[in-house]
Amino acid sequence: MKKYVYFFGNNNTEGSSDMKFILGGKGANLAEMSKVGIPVPSGFTISTEVCRDYNLNGGQIPEGLEKQVDEYLKQLEEATGKKFGDDSNPLLVSVRSGAAASMPGMMDTILNLGLNDSVVSRISENTGNPRFAWDSYRRFIQMYGNVVENIEHEKFEHIIDEVKLSKGKKEDTEMSSDDWQEVSNGYKKLFKIEKGYDFPDDAKKQLWGSILAVIGSWNNTRAVTYRQLNRIDETKVFGTAVNVQSMVFGNLGPESGTGVAFTRNPSTGENLPYGEYLMNAQGEDVVAGIRTPKHLDSLKQENEEIYNQLIEIFSILEKHYKDMQDVEFTIENGKLFILQTRSGKRTAPASVKIAVDMVSENLITEKEALLRIEPDKLDQLLHPTLDENAKSQFKVIAKGLPASPGAGVGEVVFDADTAVDWKKQGKKVILVRLETSPEDIAGMNAAVGVLTARGGMTSHAAVVARGMGKCCVSGCESISVSEAKKEMHVGDLVVSEGDLITLDGSTGEVFLGEVPTTDPELSGYFATIMEWSDKYKKLGVRTNADTPKDSQVARDFGAQGIGLCRTEHMFFETDRIFAVRQMIVSDTVDQRKAALEKIFPIQKNDFKELFQIMSGLPVKIRLLDPPLHEFLPKTKEDIKEIADEMEISEEKLTDKIEFLHEFNPMMGHRGCRLGVTYPEIFEMQVRAISEAACEFIKEGNSITPEIMIPLIGEFNELKWLKDRLVPVVEETIKKFGVEMKYEIGTMIEIPRAALTADKIAQEADFFSFGTNDLTQMTYGFSRDDSGKFLNDYIEKKIVAEDPFKSLDIDGVGKLMKMAVDLGRSTKEHLHIGICGEQGGDPATIKFCHEIGLDYVSCSPYRVPIARLSAAQAAIESEE
Repeated sequence: MKKYVYFFGNNNTEGSSDMKFILGGKGANLAEMSKVGIPVPSGFTISTEVCRDYNLNGGQIPEGLEKQVDEYLKQLEEATGKKFGDDSNPLLVSVRSGAAASMPGMMDTILNLGLNDSVVSRISENTGNPRFAWDSYRRFIQMYGNVVENIEHEKFEHIIDEVKLSKGKKEDTEMSSDDWQEVSNGYKKLFKIEKGYDFPDDAKKQLWGSILAVIGSWNNTRAVTYRQLNRIDETKVFGTAVNVQSMVFGNLGPESGTGVAFTRNPSTGENLPYGEYLMNAQGEDVVAGIRTPKHLDSLKQENEEIYNQLIEIFSILEKHYKDMQDVEFTIENGKLFILQTRSGKRTAPASVKIAVDMVSENLITEKEALLRIEPDKLDQLLHPTLDENAKSQFKVIAKGLPASPGAGVGEVVFDADTAVDWKKQGKKVILVRLETSPEDIAGMNAAVGVLTARGGMTSHAAVVARGMGKCCVSGCESISVSEAKKEMHVGDLVVSEGDLITLDGSTGEVFLGEVPTTDPELSGYFATIMEWSDKYKKLGVRTNADTPKDSQVARDFGAQGIGLCRTEHMFFETDRIFAVRQMIVSDTVDQRKAALEKIFPIQKNDFKELFQIMSGLPVKIRLLDPPLHEFLPKTKEDIKEIADEMEISEEKLTDKIEFLHEFNPMMGHRGCRLGVTYPEIFEMQVRAISEAACEFIKEGNSITPEIMIPLIGEFNELKWLKDRLVPVVEETIKKFGVEMKYEIGTMIEIPRAALTADKIAQEADFFSFGTNDLTQMTYGFSRDDSGKFLNDYIEKKIVAEDPFKSLDIDGVGKLMKMAVDLGRSTKEHLHIGICGEQGGDPATIKFCHEIGLDYVSCSPYRVPIARLSAAQAAIESEE
């Protein structure tokens, strides 16, 4: 019989940390901690394979699983000295999820399983603490009712609120055993009304209901959304494990408690323990933000012995796992237990600092440090923060806990669905909640910042926001949130849906209005990571830039040249668009050349500015690519205005626009096809590039201009154009009397070009993959229209993700590999790069490394991400 269940605890542990794909991260780490000697409550893990088989077989559990669970329940009874389902000495358990990839709060948990009325009475007698027994029971009924039977959480909360109101009480800690018994009875009545049958008393029925619910939570909306947002590969992470663990209780009384802590600060990376706890509480009280917890430092005053033991365990775990850990713990009557450890979610600044510090502490190597950092997270470091000088001019309306750093400016919304809808409309939003729950995951992703009235630094809002790189202020107790009325109150001030506020996630301050931002200051830790990245990467990293500003930003971020300068973007500038339009409406070649002569000096100056900023680094300039109609007006008002300005009739301009109109412009008269029809356009651009370069060289500098012809699909197109453009360059070199190397190559963006790359390489000095068009033409997806259906494709798992964001390796990637091999069969050292939007995507960069490209090119703010990704690709390929 296939093994599905693994024991942990005592001396009988069967798993280890390297079994995370079978045991899930939680189960693997519980087993590992047991082996290391950490005090872990005993239990067993049902493997992720059960979840996979359950989903593949229409909701049927594998044969033999029930028998194995029964056997391991007996083993757990022996380990604890208690009996499951027994009134006299009851064993209570928790049932918790745990996939191979960390998904905090996205799947389900049930605590205190095994309770019924008679067990509650016996526990009351055995402990002499009936309040604890009834508090535990009401928690179990609520969790089971919500998770297993899908009864809305708010309906249970309404019953608590009614009982509190009738007793004149506000806090959970004020509730007596009789109060909790009344709540429990109210819960059971609600259960009977909602389900039509009584709450189950049988422990086995409770257990299997919970196991199947946890397995089912793998496919709940929030878990699916989280996997999509975090690009979790479901071919490797194919389900959740189920951890059945003997309960330890943080709600037994004043000597008991529960907490969540990080071995280092997950916001800043500071090497100090960082966490929160509550006495006389259970774990969800801290994580869900139901009560605002105490800072971990306070535990030292309350119980120094437990605090010191916890700090010692933090040290053991960090040295063992060689990473910052996120730890859940419970204190039961003065005894410490560790319920979970995992690598902690952290902000980008913390990620960079922790990686560098751990190298200094000899815990990890430089290569390991680079592999620890998620490249996309560096994006958090590269964007503006609040202007400290301007902040004083704005009203601070509230202050909470600085749960996740950064600046967030947006319109207030009070529910996740509105956040998603408003983002689709192009609005920036701040999601304001009493407290967030895992159901809010899509809204948190849509928002630029999150504000909660409840919860601490380790609450759901804080942990998820840090993982997403979102600004978050939590536990802002001075605000009163009415989600029904879509408003929040701060004293007499009312902030309604749509009002602008600003969050400072680094200080916890909330401002009314839009506070200006300033460019970020990058730390020395960031520079160290970039230095190590350059040390190990093999791929060059260039930028896609058309303006001096973008070029300078990219250069400052370490770009090694320009991989794509789109000259058409320059044509739209106000000082030349008139001449461009004159050129387009011209009736003769002479008229067209006269208009081009007006554009020539401006283009030349554009290129020279780029050469100066790049200071000798390569600059690849793409000749005009879009169809000419894009430069002409579309509305009647604009047509009249421009016709008057150009001193031609509206009729003539309208006729020209209609003549240039195409049914499928992306596959129409553009790119090299324009150069063939109107060679004078390309000739002007090449002359401008050549003169700018020659002048730059004559001033004592060096440059090798790289001229890129777009949309080549046929060898003869490239040859015909090159035969006309090479003489233009040579004549310019002769005119200036300088020595200048130059290259003329092509973009590979049409499938036919990839298929005939060996022939095209006879004329091309380089290839550059234009993966935007190559994806469009390979898939047959319109880049401009695919947004209407691609989300459905992703949701229905037809494609893993948007192929315009991350390269389709199986299809487009195969064409790229073919083009590389064919091109280099003709020219062994043919220089090849990528300049599509996917050039800044870590997965795409890894593929580019694997097929032997020379460089990737991406937008300026993605350059550091590309440098780190290229280093990771090189290190992983060595391993």
